[in-house]
Parts: sequence; structure tokens; C-alpha cells
Amino acid sequence: MSKHALLSPSSSSRWTKCPPSARLCEHIEETTSFFAAEGTEAHTLCEYKVNTALGYITEDPVAGLQYYNEEMDSCADEYVSFILETSLMEKDAGKDPQIFTEQRLDISRYVPECSGTGDCIIIADRSLHIIDFKYGQGVPVSAVKNTQMMLYALGALEMFSPLYEVEEVSMTVFQPRLANISTYTITAEELITWAESYLKPKATLAFNGEGEFCSGSHCRFCKVKATCRKRAETNMELARYEFTEPALLSDEEIAKILTQADDLASWVNDIKGYGLSVLHRGGSLPGFKLVAGRSVRKYTDEKSVAQVVKDAGHDPYDHKILGITAMTKLLGRSRFQELLSSCIYKPKGKPTLAPESDKRPAIMINDFNDMEV
Repeated sequence: MSKHALLSPSSSSRWTKCPPSARLCEHIEETTSFFAAEGTEAHTLCEYKVNTALGYITEDPVAGLQYYNEEMDSCADEYVSFILETSLMEKDAGKDPQIFTEQRLDISRYVPECSGTGDCIIIADRSLHIIDFKYGQGVPVSAVKNTQMMLYALGALEMFSPLYEVEEVSMTVFQPRLANISTYTITAEELITWAESYLKPKATLAFNGEGEFCSGSHCRFCKVKATCRKRAETNMELARYEFTEPALLSDEEIAKILTQADDLASWVNDIKGYGLSVLHRGGSLPGFKLVAGRSVRKYTDEKSVAQVVKDAGHDPYDHKILGITAMTKLLGRSRFQELLSSCIYKPKGKPTLAPESDKRPAIMINDFNDMEV
């Protein structure tokens, strides 16, 4: 089986909503990024630290990690602590939990040729915990009805069903760089019902290259997001609104536009990126060409510039305190908390539009008087 399966758990949010996209993307080359490489190394460090905490003798990978730093080390320690605390809760409940790291899971009962790797699995009597470590800091990931997590849980149920009668399944996304810990709990029966009634039919369509194309937020990581005709049709339909005269639109129309505005902006940026890549490869786009973008002046040698300005009797440096993120990196998370936690405050954020599904409470009209708009 190839490393990148046709129907992988990580891409399940896309192929369950847009089944034919799986075959459409099948032969497009996988690309790597700094963020992916950094995340892989963080997972390697986490596995080592968990196994060490469990008393297993394993080789320290730090010397071979290109992106290792104090922040990564601290995040891995937080992950280990969360796992041990979760396990301890099961012990306190009179259960005998077992912990498994980087466990290979077979999900082919519900999804053809599908398997995955669970970062951490805790099995205890009648309860199952799936913990997924996310090192990214782009957007918080929710565990609620997260298809990737649910597929991992199905694989774990399949693995442990001969030994355990699991009744409750908890799935947690652990994202330390965003201080995000999201947990979703359902019964094993509910999970299997979802798999049989929803997942399995969608997977069959996707594997066969059938079903209807559907655009949405799940297009974000699709390999053909820039050239997909369905996505273009959806966004062009929205673009037909007369944005230059919003006062002539009804509140209902404005609301509809707002629900899709982010997707529209993302689609336009993807189209621009695709066009740039075509011209970079030596291709052509009717009416467009590559030109040099705007640039800013730079010093040829900053040290020489600083010395010249000093000799002229001036201070060439702009002295200001480090920002909170930079200061945290300088001191380390624990030392930062120890020294500066009492010196930190968080002002109220400026009012912003959000869908009703957003977890943040709505601001009352009177609250706006206390905010800078």
C-alpha cells in the first residue's frame, strides 16, 4: 500500500463531502512544506517522550531533528502531561488503562484500502480515548464530528474489539501552540451507526470516482482547488451580486454573501497562485505576463551603516521591548510564565462578524460602548 492512500483519514473531510475529488486528485504529485516537515519532527519527539514516560527504552531523536527548539520541546512535554493525566483519570475510576503510541490502524471495514496512524490511544475497560497531536498554529482544529478523528476511532474499535467491549469513545485534538484542547465524546454505537449509514456509502462513491462534486471549506487542501469547475461555478454565482451597491441588497442577501465571502476570497487567491505557477513554468495565459513586483530599498551592509551613523553622532537602532511571542521564545514557556504572568493582560477584542456556529458569546449592543471600534 502506498504512503498516501486514495482515501486517507487526513483528507476525509474532503472526500466525504465531495466524493469524486478523490480520484480527480489521485495522480497529482504530493507536495511537501516546511510546516509539514516541522510537524513530522514534532510528532517524532512526542512519541519519544511518551514512550520514555512509560518506561520504555528508546533512542533520543533530538540530534537528528532539524527544526527542534525549546518551543517544540515544551509542546511535547505538555502533550505527555495530558496523556498521563487522561490515563490517571481512568485509573482513579478503577480501570486499568493501556497506552499505545503511533499505532497503525486498519479502517478498511468501512473505507476501501484505508489505514491510518493514531498518535495516542488509551484503552480502558469500556472506554476508548483517541488523542491527536497537532503542531500547526494556523487555525484551531475542532474534534467535534471531526471525520479524521472518527476514522481513527473506528480503526481502534476494530483493533480492540476482541478484548474490550467499548461503550464510550472520546476523541481529543491537542494543539498546544494555540492552547487548543478540543474533545468530542460519543458512544461506540453512535460511531458505528455513523460509519455504516454515512461514511461507508461516501467512501464507496469516492473509491469508484462517483457522486456529486461539492465546493466548500473542505476545498482548502484539495490538489485541484484552483482549477475545479464546481468550485468556480459556486464562487462565480456569488460574485454576480452587485458588490458596488450593497445598500441595494437585502439583509438576507448580505448574510448569504458573508457566509461565503471567505471561500470566495480564498478561491480568488488560489486562481492567482495557479496563474503565477503556469507562467513560472514557461506557459502562457491570454492577457497576462510575469513582471517584477514592487520592492523596497535595503542596506547593503547593516553593520557598516550602523557604524557610519554612530560616527556621525546618532543612534542607529530603534530600541523597543520584545513582543510577547518573541519574549516567550527568548525565555521559554515555563520561565516566561514564572517571570511575567502577572504582567500580562488581554484587552477586549474589536467587534467582528462571526457565524452563529462560532463558540464565542454574542456581544450585547451596550458592550460596544466599552470597546474601541
